[in-house]
Amino acid sequence: MKAEDIRDWDNVEITARLEELRKEQFRLRFQGAMMELENPGTLRQVRRDIARLKTILRERDLTETAELQINE
Repeated sequence: MKAEDIRDWDNVEITARLEELRKEQFRLRFQGAMMELENPGTLRQVRRDIARLKTILRERDLTETAELQINE
């Protein structure tokens, strides 16, 4: 998942994907605790994708806030 692709999505799509990834992260962490995780790299990738989504949401939030302050 690339940041430039995510930026084309709207906030609803991003939050839906974020929720899916959080559920997957929980599932992977549980598998890791039970020693059933086949590829530990997937947990790392999910964690990074979550961070990427949250970063883009935060960027949009800051942009909206800055625009509101400029317009006042």
